[in-house]
Amino acid sequence: MGYYVKVEPDVKIYVEDVNPKGNKTILFIHGWPANHNLFEYQFNQLPKKGYRCIGMDIRGFGNSDKPWEGYDYNRLADDVRCVVEALKLKDFTLAGHSVGGAIAIRYMARHNGYGVSKLALFAAAAPSFTRRPNFPYGLPKEEVTKLIQGTYTDRPKMLQGFGDMFFFQNTTCPFSDWFFQLGLQGAGWSTAALATTLRDESLFPDLGKICVPTLILHGIHDKVSLFPLAIVQNRGIKNSKLVPFKYSGHGLFWEERDKFNMELTQFIEN
Repeated sequence: MGYYVKVEPDVKIYVEDVNPKGNKTILFIHGWPANHNLFEYQFNQLPKKGYRCIGMDIRGFGNSDKPWEGYDYNRLADDVRCVVEALKLKDFTLAGHSVGGAIAIRYMARHNGYGVSKLALFAAAAPSFTRRPNFPYGLPKEEVTKLIQGTYTDRPKMLQGFGDMFFFQNTTCPFSDWFFQLGLQGAGWSTAALATTLRDESLFPDLGKICVPTLILHGIHDKVSLFPLAIVQNRGIKNSKLVPFKYSGHGLFWEERDKFNMELTQFIEN
């Protein structure tokens, strides 16, 4: 079931609601530069176990509207709040991958975890996606700037290059093309704007404001959100659990999908 939620007078967010009658709800926020279809291998399986799986397309991506502005963490967290209120979600698990994890963390801090009973972070781009003077764990800012420049000069080439660093395990050509098409569904300006947010914004104070049980899943071979970020998250978030994925890069939800789904469901049930 797919529908739209108005988050601003002229901006609507697309929401895919799989198994609306499920007993427990998970709201998924995808990473850059894809859309909710990134979680296909969760939506295929988790509803069989009775879960309601909701995937929202971040503004500018997938089937959502693509406004010129609104790609900072505060506005994106506010978009999540609009979806939560429109769907009247309560006692749900908020799950975010990469920049979606960063947005989830900002939501927890900015909206006091409204409606959230548990938080799940997958290769989250937090507390800082890029290196800073007192934070040597992220990507060099220059690498993210190259992605932004590539978006403006040859976005298909940039997306293909990003896809090559996304997965640790080998992918088939059809799968790589599918992943590539997800990125093409975003607008160029939103792809660049969200990458700029990834490069420039941070969430250091937000970690300490999270008060719900938190699961951190992270591939040890991640070349996008480097594994040390997960260690920092684990140290900064009270009542959090870190599970390393030994055979995954940034795409652990596909590369070790059976383990991924098992860890997520066990976390929700316990």
